[in-house]
Amino acid sequence: MMHWFSISWIVVLWPLLLGGPAESTVSPAKTAQIDPCQVFGAIYIEEYPENAQFLVYEEESEAFARIQIFEEDNRLMANETGKWYFTDTRDFARYSVYFVEKKINADFSVYFTDFESFAGCRK
Repeated sequence: MMHWFSISWIVVLWPLLLGGPAESTVSPAKTAQIDPCQVFGAIYIEEYPENAQFLVYEEESEAFARIQIFEEDNRLMANETGKWYFTDTRDFARYSVYFVEKKINADFSVYFTDFESFAGCRK
């Protein structure tokens, strides 16, 4: 006769015998729901998508973009929605992004504008 104690050990150890639990490929940043409209400031462009906090698609038309981005030359001026300052140093960035080729793979889409007054988020 098997006791409940023996059965519980089988239930606990069985996944470990089969190779352990599957590791999640989603980064902790992906699980937290951050409003894309709050992504501004210093931005670092990642080389690999798994290292980025956000996957971003660049639209060719402002009509379809979630955020219109104005690229700031001065880090201190990138202090509100739609204003991004690109940095070459990950440690100095507030957020990291990776630009994807297909919109379906993106967390949100952006359009780069030449006019600071157009920068902002579509709700």
